[in-house]
Amino acid sequence: MKIELITAEQTLPVRHRVLWPDKPVDFCRVPEDDAGVHYGAFFDEKLVCVASVFIDGQNARLRKFATLHEYQGKGVGTLVIERILSDLQTQNMARFWCDARESARGFYHRFAMEPFGERFYKGDVPYFKMAVDLASGGIVPKQHQDKEPTAYL
Repeated sequence: MKIELITAEQTLPVRHRVLWPDKPVDFCRVPEDDAGVHYGAFFDEKLVCVASVFIDGQNARLRKFATLHEYQGKGVGTLVIERILSDLQTQNMARFWCDARESARGFYHRFAMEPFGERFYKGDVPYFKMAVDLASGGIVPKQHQDKEPTAYL
């Protein structure tokens, strides 16, 4: 598996299939997509996971993080987040945050991300804002550094 920087356009098929399959593809776009940094995880040349990061000063926001259903739970998303966090630390970013679906809180907690603020809803889906302070070294040690997802070994 390899993780590469990709274009916003390349993210759309995975975003659409995973996040909003019942909406038009354009619903999956973010107005700021052209300014974002987009990551893609490829397995055998197939794009299986995407994530977009938007920088505002010293803050980095994760948006539109999606892994194809058949690759979820296999470590792919973990490796993508670890790559993003590594890149952000290299850039001396102060904070990494996202709107996390309530069902994904445990996933983000593994990266020392903590909820802040109250639960809110996008449609009928509950969310929390979650963040980690990068400046204080608040990230948990990488568990999968330089490793392939175990499901593919």
